[in-house]
Amino acid sequence: MSILTPEVKDLTRVERIGAHSHIRGLGLDDALEAREVSQGLVGQCDARRAAGIILRLIKEGKIAGRGILLAGQPGTGKTAIAMGMAQSLGPDTPFTSVSGSELFSLEMSKTEALTQTFRKSIGVKIKEETEVIEGEVIEIQIERPASGVGHKTGKLTLKTTDMETVYDLGQKMIESLSKEKVQSGDVISIDKATGNITKLGRSFSRSHDFDATGPNTKFVKCPEGELQKRKEIEHVVTLHEIDVINSRSQGFLALFAGDTGEIKSEVREQIDAKVADWTEEGKATVIPGVVFIDEVHMLDMECFSFLNRALENENSPVVILATNRGITRIRGTNYEQPHGIPIDLLDRLLIITTKPYSERELRLILERRCEEEDIDLSEDAKELLTNIAVEASLRYAIQTITTSSLICRKRKGTQVTAEDVKRSFMLFLDVKRSTQYLVEYQDNYMFNEVEMDEDMGEDSNK
Repeated sequence: MSILTPEVKDLTRVERIGAHSHIRGLGLDDALEAREVSQGLVGQCDARRAAGIILRLIKEGKIAGRGILLAGQPGTGKTAIAMGMAQSLGPDTPFTSVSGSELFSLEMSKTEALTQTFRKSIGVKIKEETEVIEGEVIEIQIERPASGVGHKTGKLTLKTTDMETVYDLGQKMIESLSKEKVQSGDVISIDKATGNITKLGRSFSRSHDFDATGPNTKFVKCPEGELQKRKEIEHVVTLHEIDVINSRSQGFLALFAGDTGEIKSEVREQIDAKVADWTEEGKATVIPGVVFIDEVHMLDMECFSFLNRALENENSPVVILATNRGITRIRGTNYEQPHGIPIDLLDRLLIITTKPYSERELRLILERRCEEEDIDLSEDAKELLTNIAVEASLRYAIQTITTSSLICRKRKGTQVTAEDVKRSFMLFLDVKRSTQYLVEYQDNYMFNEVEMDEDMGEDSNK
């Protein structure tokens, strides 16, 4: 008796709109030339081209243990370029992003936090052979007991271009087939060791079954040769994951506990030796990834000394630093250095500078953000927002888009107008107007340390 398996509903993925959620990559062509507007990035062509060269070297495995510094004024797209690099690298290259101040708030030493960050960005691609069954599904028969109580049984008919076989199904395999929505005409792969079922696609022989295909259906050839074959499978894990598994009594489950704590150096030395043996035997390949440290000027001399040593390690990832500081004091010292970074570390870095956006580029960025947030702005509103971005800041103008949209929605409007933007501009102050207000009414605030003089009064009135 053939019975249709119950339909399993898909879970809807909820995606929230963030500051850089519209970025899909660096927006470069094959010759590493930056397009003016592409993949969510606008302008900064020289900086994106330089980042593209670094990206190409990382993908080819020709660069590791190098340091890159993204330096520029606030709001010039440094973090956006780093996020574009992360998107372009793909899922197989580890990318870890931390903030400089984050290292001081963890319940572990600063050097341990940096060590864990570095090891999260070093991947190990482990190769292993496993037996799989690959074939095209001809028929699925599921039999239920007449009483309705008890385990279901069934038969699965698979074929290749050379052979056809019928397999008996147990309860777990039937549930796996139902979960993957496997039906007649699908090409599947079954891992014999774990029983995991992977749907590879739809057979070309069923390409005319329009009722059983959707817009995203992938068609594949019917497998050749025998159904049962040995296949090489690759798994990518990070050194930090291996550290946690080997240093905690609960093993793999320790990864889900969140608080990994400090890991002994002896454990790491043993793991490094084992990974080196796997690499020599051809069982594994080390993949140096990327560490991105934002607000790097928040680090102190102890952290900078660690970075100096870590960059010289043979398995070190590529380190990308970002800062918006000029010549300023190194944290915890009285020494002034460019970007608040010691000169010996700066000498090891390739520095990529970002430049202020032009008025035209600011307008293009605001239009991209409107598309991302699905907000319709009138031409007058776009012009006004561009002027706000020039006079105040780009970040303030981007935030004004959302508040103006809410004001528009309140009056039952469908398109944000210049009046909505003006209303938002009056309700929410930018940094310049807020500072001017504080100067004017400083006597009404507690613990005021700014002395009012004639020059400041004149500046505030300008």
